[in-house]
Amino acid sequence: MVANCSSGDNIPKKGWVIYNGFLSWGKNREPADQLCEAAIRLGEDLTAVANCDVRIVLDENGASVVGDRPDYVIFWDKDIRLARSLEAAGIPVFNSSEAIEACDDKSLTGIILAEKGIRTPKTIVAPKTYASCGFCRKEFIRDAIEILGLPVVVKENRGSFGFQVHLFDNVEDIEAFADRIGDTPFLLQEFIECSQGRDIRINMVGRTAVASMYRHSANGDFRANVTNGGLMEYHQPNNREVDIALKCMDALGLDFAGIDILFGEDGPVVCEVNSNAHMKNILMCTGINVADHIIRYVVSVINNE
Repeated sequence: MVANCSSGDNIPKKGWVIYNGFLSWGKNREPADQLCEAAIRLGEDLTAVANCDVRIVLDENGASVVGDRPDYVIFWDKDIRLARSLEAAGIPVFNSSEAIEACDDKSLTGIILAEKGIRTPKTIVAPKTYASCGFCRKEFIRDAIEILGLPVVVKENRGSFGFQVHLFDNVEDIEAFADRIGDTPFLLQEFIECSQGRDIRINMVGRTAVASMYRHSANGDFRANVTNGGLMEYHQPNNREVDIALKCMDALGLDFAGIDILFGEDGPVVCEVNSNAHMKNILMCTGINVADHIIRYVVSVINNE
């Protein structure tokens, strides 16, 4: 389904916001709707388009969009192949396919941030295996625990809302987890105990920290995600927190992002970077509509302002 959010015929630039048309979970569509509503408020032409409704032909002439083509795309999905195809067709995409891929793969995020000297929890990426054999080399896990200690955070490479993030305090449970997920890539990460159940979410747009909230668990969960029962309150980020968020934006080539920061003993520690951070909770918490900032930023870039 394509939902038209155009505010008039006198707007020179036409945009799409891409969302995943296969997911039936209500939260999946919310950001696209927020962006369309922001576009209407700001007098811009933005249409929500499901990824499964886009047709792109690839041949010796390059990439071409079947039917109407937009002037730009705000890409609120993880369909990296579609994002790359749109770029191949010469359409500006925000965030870029490369940036989305770097954030969607938590191991790749960690590698890039480490290359740029950005502080994250000490991390060990598990080696690639295959479905036919699973994670049968358990000595790797035991060696990793010798380096990282216990308890240890174990994350599947891909996931959202903290659902694929686990805390284990013994080797046997980690080995059982590795058996259970088969060939799903994962990583092991140092547990930042002084930040247990609490973190900061900073929403960045361009070079600006437009909104920030402090999240803390209300039920003893080691994760602070609101979806997992965390509470939230307004937070004014300090210079060190904004600086590390800016470094993440530069390292990953992002136009906008939600950056999760832990409280390290010696200062901020980057936990994760979300290229498509949901905006509803931070609006409820701070009263700041991040979607408005994204629309203004993207339009200014397209118009070379």
